[in-house]
Amino acid sequence: MTVLEERRVTDAPAARYVAGATGGRGHTGRRIVFWATVIVLTFVFVAPLIWMLITSFKSPDAATSGYSWWPNPWDTSSYDQLLHSSSQPVLRWFVNSVLAGVLNSALIVAVDAPAAYALARMEFFAKKPIFAIIVSTIFLPFFVFLVPNFLIVSKLGWLDSLWAIVVPSAGGAFGVFFLRQFFVGLPTELEEAARIDGASAWTIFWRVVLPLSRPALATLAVLSFLTNFNDFIWPIYVLFSPDRLTMPVGLNNLQDAANTNYPLIMAGAVIASVPAIILFVIAQRQIIESVSRSGLKG
Repeated sequence: MTVLEERRVTDAPAARYVAGATGGRGHTGRRIVFWATVIVLTFVFVAPLIWMLITSFKSPDAATSGYSWWPNPWDTSSYDQLLHSSSQPVLRWFVNSVLAGVLNSALIVAVDAPAAYALARMEFFAKKPIFAIIVSTIFLPFFVFLVPNFLIVSKLGWLDSLWAIVVPSAGGAFGVFFLRQFFVGLPTELEEAARIDGASAWTIFWRVVLPLSRPALATLAVLSFLTNFNDFIWPIYVLFSPDRLTMPVGLNNLQDAANTNYPLIMAGAVIASVPAIILFVIAQRQIIESVSRSGLKG
């Protein structure tokens, strides 16, 4: 062995140690930056929720006098007023919103899933133009459909009823587009095997495609529920009776023209946020999986 080769062998462990130490310091620095960014973003998104919750336990005077963070003393009168007031049936509004959101999300999934599967797997005349027209409606403002939907609901006699906020949005284009992209990404081998075994198109869709699409269906159901639950503009036009209102419209009625009771509004917002938080905790895994698998294929 030459002197040069011997020196290389001798210096190899030291070189690996130096490289490892340098890489370790760089890795540690990146981890520090990553977690610091995560903590800052978490605070940015969580701080308004914490402020909303704390403000709901303040008195009206304490909520408007300065920027004190902690309520002193803790005041639950806002919740008592909301839960026991006959003129402000918050629980009724909450039930109306939850029921409308559940029915609307179920109807959207039932309507959009077959349409999306037909656009993803079946061949028929003008398939691509039809899909392009459906997708193009996503870019139209909601107010374009406001008057036509109102006239249709009025003709059907659904004004001031639950169906007025359940049915009109059931044929939205987003669900068709979202599920169609997911169906395109599914492997066709399972469908071909079922077709060879004599399964019909409906059997393949019901027994093969839908079980594989549970993450996408759950994501669409959650997004539809939250959209309907938080909708404010449309219910204002079609709901009139105090006991038929939904949470966003009812909470808006809590504001006085001359004075705003911030703790009362924040208490109502806390109650309204409960379904969203529960749905996020339950369905976050399915949402992440569906988004990662759907892509933008086809």
